Amino acid sequence: MKSRTLMYFAAITLFAALAIPVQLAAQRNKDKQKHHHYQLIDVGTFGGPLSLYPAFQLALNNQGAVAGCADTSVSDPNYPNFNPFLTVYQFPLAGPNAYIFHGFQWQKGTLNDLGALPGVNSSCVNWLNGRGDAAGLSENGAIDPLTGWPEVEAVLWKDGQVTPLGTLGGNESFASAMNNRDQVVGPALNAIPDAISMLGAGTQTRAFLWDKENGMQDLGTLGTGNDAFAVSVNEHGEVAGFSFTDFTSTPPQHSFIWKKDRGMRDLGTLGGTYSQATAINNRAQVIGSSDLEGGNARHPFIWSQGRLKDIGTFGGLFGNANFLNDAGEVVGYANLPDQSFHAFFWKDNFKMTDLGTVDGDACSEGWGINSKGQVVGHSGACDFSATRATLWKDGGPMVDLNILITPGSGLQLLVAYSINDRGEIAGDGILANGDTHAFLLIPCDENHPGVEGCDYSLVEGTAAVSQAGPGFRSASSRGVLPHLWNRHRLNIPFRATGPTN
Repeated sequence: MKSRTLMYFAAITLFAALAIPVQLAAQRNKDKQKHHHYQLIDVGTFGGPLSLYPAFQLALNNQGAVAGCADTSVSDPNYPNFNPFLTVYQFPLAGPNAYIFHGFQWQKGTLNDLGALPGVNSSCVNWLNGRGDAAGLSENGAIDPLTGWPEVEAVLWKDGQVTPLGTLGGNESFASAMNNRDQVVGPALNAIPDAISMLGAGTQTRAFLWDKENGMQDLGTLGTGNDAFAVSVNEHGEVAGFSFTDFTSTPPQHSFIWKKDRGMRDLGTLGGTYSQATAINNRAQVIGSSDLEGGNARHPFIWSQGRLKDIGTFGGLFGNANFLNDAGEVVGYANLPDQSFHAFFWKDNFKMTDLGTVDGDACSEGWGINSKGQVVGHSGACDFSATRATLWKDGGPMVDLNILITPGSGLQLLVAYSINDRGEIAGDGILANGDTHAFLLIPCDENHPGVEGCDYSLVEGTAAVSQAGPGFRSASSRGVLPHLWNRHRLNIPFRATGPTN
C-alpha cells in the first residue's frame, strides 16, 4: 500500500511538472491564434428603419442565405395595438412597431421581400432550410376576439408563394422551426377555453407538426396537461418541446421528445417541477434548462439516450443551453457565484468550458455553434445595455467581431446568433442613429476566394481582443438588446436546431 501511495504522488508530481510547459505552449498557441477578416453585409430594409433576425430561432443556412424581418415604409394601421408573438418575441423590439414589416430572404447580394398573407399585414421568417424554403408567421387581417390583438397564423414560404398552415381550431398559430422535408413545428391554439393557456390567448395551446400530406397534426400533451409547445424538429421528423403535465392552476412543465409511432415522451426535470427544451439535433439529443429540487436554481441540461444530464454552471444558480450541433456540442450561458454569466462550451465527458468575455466585460453568452465547434454570441454588460458580437474557436480567446471588419462601415455589431459550416455569421447590429439592422459576415478565407472588398490578411488573436471594439456601445430602446434582457428574465423559449444543408 505504501509503495502504491508513493507511486501515486510521484505520478502527480511528474504530471504537474509536465503540465507547466504544456500550459505555456497552449497559452502561446492562443496568443498566436490568427483570424480572418470578414466582409460585412448590411442586409438593409424595405424602406423602413429596422431589420432583425428573430431572436432564438435560426435563419442562416449552409448555402449562405439568411432570413428574418425588415420594416417597410408603410404605416401599421393597427399601431399601437400589436400581437406579442410577432412583435415582442419574433421581431425583438421593446414594444409595438409603427411600420408594417415583412419576412425577407437575402442571398448572393439580393434582398427579397417574401410578403405576407393578403392585406396590409406584417410577417416574419423564423426558419430557413437548406432548400431555401422558409417558415414563420403572418398577420391574417383579423382581430382575435379573445385578446383584441391582430391574429397571426403559421405560414410556409415556398416557390415564391406564402401558404397559411391553419390552426387546430383556435384563432392563432405560428411556426417555430422546420426541416429540409418541409415539416414545420410550432404552437397552435384549439377552440377549448383555457385560463392558463401557454400563449395566454384564451384557449388551449398545442404542439403541432405540419406537412403537406397530413396538414397540421396535434402532438398531444404529457400526463393530464392541456397545453404543449413544439420548438424544434430534426431531419428525422423528431420533435422537441415542452408540455404542462396536469391541469391544475400552476401545472408542472416538462420537456418532451415526440417520435412518429411512439408519441410524446416525458424527459423529466433535474429535480424540480419545470423544464423547457430549446433544441434537438439529428441524433435526437435535446437541450434546454430545468429547475433543481426546491425550484431555487435552474441549470442547462442535455437529454441523450434516455438520460437527462445536468450540464451545470460556473458556481451560480442559473444557466441555459441555447444551441447544439450534431456532435452533441452545446453552447449557452451559465452564472458565476456573483450571478454574472459567461458563455459556455460543453461536450460529453469533457469539463464545461468558460469561454470568458472580451476585454474584461462582465457577461457573455453563446448563441450558435457550427459543426466545427466555432461559437458565436455576445459579450458586454449583464443587463444587455451594451454588447458586442463575438466569435470563439479552437480554444483561443473570445474575439470581438467588430475588430475583424472594415473600420467605418457604419454598422456596429451587437450580437451574433448563428454561424454556418462555411464560417458565415448572422446577427444584429446598430447604426449611429440607433436603428437595428440585420447583418451577414462572409469570411475572407480560402473557402471564399475573390470576394470583392475582402481583406485576405490575418489578424493576431491578441489584437482582436485587446481593445474595446467599436461595437461596445449603448443600444437604442428600439433595438434587440432590451428584448434579450427580457428573455433572461422570462426564459422565453424560442430556439431551434443547427444549420441544415
